[in-house]
Amino acid sequence: MPTIVEDRVPAILEVRGLSYAFGAKTALDDVNLRLDRGQFKVLLGPNGAGKTTLFSLVTRLYQGPDGSISVAGRDVRRHSREALSRMGVVFQQPTLDLDLTVRQNLLYHAALHGLGRRFALERIRTELERLDMSDREGETVRKLNGGHRRRVEIARALLHRPPLLLLDEPTVGLDVPSRQAIVAHVHRLAREDGVAVLWATHLIDEVEETDAVVVLHRGRVRADGSRAEVLAATGADDLGEAFNRLTTKEAA
Repeated sequence: MPTIVEDRVPAILEVRGLSYAFGAKTALDDVNLRLDRGQFKVLLGPNGAGKTTLFSLVTRLYQGPDGSISVAGRDVRRHSREALSRMGVVFQQPTLDLDLTVRQNLLYHAALHGLGRRFALERIRTELERLDMSDREGETVRKLNGGHRRRVEIARALLHRPPLLLLDEPTVGLDVPSRQAIVAHVHRLAREDGVAVLWATHLIDEVEETDAVVVLHRGRVRADGSRAEVLAATGADDLGEAFNRLTTKEAA
């Protein structure tokens, strides 16, 4: 597993020595990872691997006693407001108000980030246009299908132009075309806008050739590197085989 390299430029996300337990059950064990500007990193792990726990610690839903987390150089414990303002989050469970319109949901979120109404409306139009959702701005969320609701959540996460985007299993329950469209859009964000993306999933087909990969299993990082490096380290012919080798009982 490649060693984290010290750099004068702060990582967009840096996690060091992070551990967390629910009573006697260890959820994360000495997790380290780094995410740089414009990097798309897939946090790949089976259900129960610790992906959501890691996201909960980064976003301060949980407070871990061991390890450190920084976002764009701001420690999430000592400078929580600054750190949180630099991330956009799409959680595994939908969090939109179903009875508000798309615009109302987004305006409310913009107000929480202190964005003025005129600027917020400009940002809303920009993000909805990029997601082909402009014609749905006045519809209530309840009328949208699952894929369109996810698009709204991605637009919401980007309104304040954060350098870090966290997505926890964002395509679960969606049909294949919706999944593919969302995967492609978020990759474009990283490539064209320089957004650093941490994408948590258990679906191998959501990993592209150029993505960095972190394999998490039973709370421990089993591999961290480019797709080619993970294949070389495991001696596997493809990522699915590498994933299986890293997450079997024998690998635990």
